[in-house]
Amino acid sequence: MSSSALDNEPQHTTHSPEHPTPGLSKMGLAAWIALLVLLGAELMDLIDQSVVLTALPAIQESTGAGPDAVQWLTTGYSLPIAVGLITGGRLGDLYGRRRILMIGTAVFTTASLLCGLAAGPGVLIGARALQGVAVAVMIPQILATLHVTFEGQNRSKVFGLYGAVMSLANVLGPVMGGLLTEADLFGLSWRPIFLVNVPVGLAVLLLGRRFIPESTVRKADRIDLTGMLLSALAIVLIVFPLTEGHLRHWPLWCFLLPAAGLLLLAVFLRQQRRKQGNAPLVALSLFRSRQFSGGMAAQLTHGLLCGLFFMTWTLYLQHGLGMGPFHAALAFVLLSIGELAGATITTKSAGRFARRLPQTGVLVTLASMAAYGLQIDAVQGDLTLLAMTAPVVLIGFGLGMVSGPLADMSLSKVPHEDAGSASGLFNTVMHLGIALGTALTAVVFFTTTNGSPDAGLNRDAFLTVLWWVGSLLALMWALMFYLPGHADERTD
Repeated sequence: MSSSALDNEPQHTTHSPEHPTPGLSKMGLAAWIALLVLLGAELMDLIDQSVVLTALPAIQESTGAGPDAVQWLTTGYSLPIAVGLITGGRLGDLYGRRRILMIGTAVFTTASLLCGLAAGPGVLIGARALQGVAVAVMIPQILATLHVTFEGQNRSKVFGLYGAVMSLANVLGPVMGGLLTEADLFGLSWRPIFLVNVPVGLAVLLLGRRFIPESTVRKADRIDLTGMLLSALAIVLIVFPLTEGHLRHWPLWCFLLPAAGLLLLAVFLRQQRRKQGNAPLVALSLFRSRQFSGGMAAQLTHGLLCGLFFMTWTLYLQHGLGMGPFHAALAFVLLSIGELAGATITTKSAGRFARRLPQTGVLVTLASMAAYGLQIDAVQGDLTLLAMTAPVVLIGFGLGMVSGPLADMSLSKVPHEDAGSASGLFNTVMHLGIALGTALTAVVFFTTTNGSPDAGLNRDAFLTVLWWVGSLLALMWALMFYLPGHADERTD
């Protein structure tokens, strides 16, 4: 981005910046505000993925929501995100990333207000689904704007901050959900967890329109509707059975639909090959880069292990150790403190260590997981929050060293005209990984516990999960060899 665009009126930039900022220290006030607004929008999106978890009992009590409705409060949010990310990314490429981000933010803010005003589970689920649609539009614009605006060491620092925001969201979501619900502000019970998005969303709209630079692709002038429908339907057929299967005891259709989804995905890829050079939804040339393909595979593995670990860890803390929701939230605080520390390290490194930094983070996480497993096996039900502090913080520290550099290096060679499409794909594989990891809990965890709150069964099941997570960490470490080994190899 040119310095004039940063320091004066960046909203008038109508193409991908040709001269990104040389360093954070040289950024003007307008650029800092734009960065904070983008990261604030990302934080708002991420918090709403988990803020509902600690408020579920209160929501169920006040709305009369049954078990299926409670499940759809999370599924109804995550499924539209997985379905719409690829299309959302391309919309930003075509019609302007700032413009699409502002539209998504307006819809998200309105949907949050509807969530806070909902009187019954049906309206609440519908409003959550609308939130998910808005997030699918918003998230790719944030990552794509960061990609086309910053480069070199400057971009590595920005992506380090991006990783720190992701880490912060992991703790803020459950903690905010619990605190705001318990506070019962103005007698509103759980409703403030959604209403708080309204002033934040309005601030993003007002500041974003003024300070976020516009970027788009001049040569692209239409959307690939056929590709959009094929990709959306394929992802629905794959993700929906995975999220519903454990509730339905895995009927036959839970296996037939994903198979049909994979077949439809093959049809989509063939259609995209024919569309190359004619405004395709996905630029398949992106996958010719080994660091993009390897980064996508590592991101998928990252999502898979997160979906498997965090859900089962919550159940282990509460059933295996008898912790209440508040103490379980404190365990997440410990992990997130470690994540913030790891993300800070990556921010200050400015990409100097290339893949060695996230690979080191994976090894730290793997060693800490092993130590945690040995501790659980030795202490059994007497394990306290204080005793587990060291391995939990170190697990977070290792994970905090992964997210920012993985996104930075995976996208560093992506042409600016394909930034939205690439960021949509990158976020999509993360959500697909989380869905696969959540489905894997039925095989790895629930086959042992069978839904029982028995402490011993939950501890044994979680120890099995740690073996699986360790294997996934080893796979992710190996996949990172596709990323650049030296700082000067990150970009062309």
